[in-house]
Amino acid sequence: MKDAKTIVVAKGDGIGPEIMESVLEVLKFAGARLNFEFIEIGEKLYTQGISTGISKEAWNAIKEHKILLKAPITTPQGKGYKSLNVTFRKVLSLFANVRPVVSFQPFVSGPDNKMDMVIVRENEEDLYAGIEYRSTESSYLSLKLISKVGCERIIRYAFEYAKINKRSKVTCVVKDNIMKITDGLFHNVFKEVAKEYEGITANSYIVDIGAARIAKKPQLFDVIVTLNLYGDILSDIAAEISGSVGLAGSANIGSEYAMFEAVHGSAPDIAGQNIANPSGLLNAAILMLNHIGQQDIAARIQNAWLKTIEDGMHTVDIFNSASKQKLSTKEFTELVIKNLGAIPTQLKAIEAKSSEKINVQITPVRQVNKEMVGVDIYLMDHQRSVEEVAEIFKSNSLNLALRSIAQRGLLVWPTAEAEEVSNNMMRLRFLGKDGVKLSSKDIPDLLNVVLHNGLEVALLHSLYNYDGIDGFFSKAQGE
Repeated sequence: MKDAKTIVVAKGDGIGPEIMESVLEVLKFAGARLNFEFIEIGEKLYTQGISTGISKEAWNAIKEHKILLKAPITTPQGKGYKSLNVTFRKVLSLFANVRPVVSFQPFVSGPDNKMDMVIVRENEEDLYAGIEYRSTESSYLSLKLISKVGCERIIRYAFEYAKINKRSKVTCVVKDNIMKITDGLFHNVFKEVAKEYEGITANSYIVDIGAARIAKKPQLFDVIVTLNLYGDILSDIAAEISGSVGLAGSANIGSEYAMFEAVHGSAPDIAGQNIANPSGLLNAAILMLNHIGQQDIAARIQNAWLKTIEDGMHTVDIFNSASKQKLSTKEFTELVIKNLGAIPTQLKAIEAKSSEKINVQITPVRQVNKEMVGVDIYLMDHQRSVEEVAEIFKSNSLNLALRSIAQRGLLVWPTAEAEEVSNNMMRLRFLGKDGVKLSSKDIPDLLNVVLHNGLEVALLHSLYNYDGIDGFFSKAQGE
């Protein structure tokens, strides 16, 4: 086919193969200019002892053709198996997860609302980086990693998406009233970037009230941009409110690669029964067509699907009192194909989207003056009292002086804000003595004192000022 784009197709597990067959049929009859290269990933490879769930040959195909249309896969439970979704996002640098969520009332059961939002979720950082430790016998640690570049990239993507798709508002969702450094960075970058987009309203919500508003008044939102964990949760809340998670598709976008998938899982309990709803994967394919420049075909398919939905021709998962007929997977697929060229009359018809590409330009990272001012040391569990630990460092020849001890974010020395004090992950904060210029060479001397006195270090973090501003806002309560 002239001007055909080759995409990589993974049929997945459970209901994956049957809904993928449906989607490929619709693409064929709609005239999508596509060639397909099929790969095997997921459960079959896991059971062959390939812990990643993907072969070298499959990786080569993805890296050659850049676009992956993926049905749901099954990741075996238990240790040793890596989530392919997380692997794809990290290896291919798919920094943006884009999930449109629309309500289809009264044809699909759900709250009576005018929901039409797009959730743009950062895809690589935050707690989902998966960096976790068992730090002591009784304490566990998960690192929340956020970068300025990562924040700016996803926020600019959200604003560019809004501009190109003629959306009027972008909402930032964070928890910076508590996480002032990480979420605070995201919110501050959002406010700076928003200044560059006149005509687009910018506002923000703390994630807890934001989630409540999405559930109660989803019509308040247009484009939402947020961090990885929050985005994962908010996306499923929004999809459920729309009537069915099974209708939603998502796009995972990077600067070079892109992956498109249904939001729902592989549902092995209904596999092979010809009752699965292919709509989520079909909507993912529509996002893919828009991404690769086949907006005309995308609109043609989406309107056919909307016509099928408003005619009350539904699969069992969305069948309700307003439905006209309960369809099998194959029957639903055939009806969507029959409706190609038709336009919905009650649900909003879709016009071909702009062919303009989203181009994200990152501001060069500015050099800052960095000055070491101290060290935080977290101790392994021990049996000494706070006073005994403090006494060790009361007088010494070090360039660092003990300024405070905290436990679970509460100050326990030199004054105590906590009524009960445990010795679990006790944090000792050392700051430079007056007039002393610190360097990393001061750390071994401090560690020698710690170890010489029979204490063990669980975690150490150097403290810096950046352009004269403290880079360690995590002061203990009462400090």
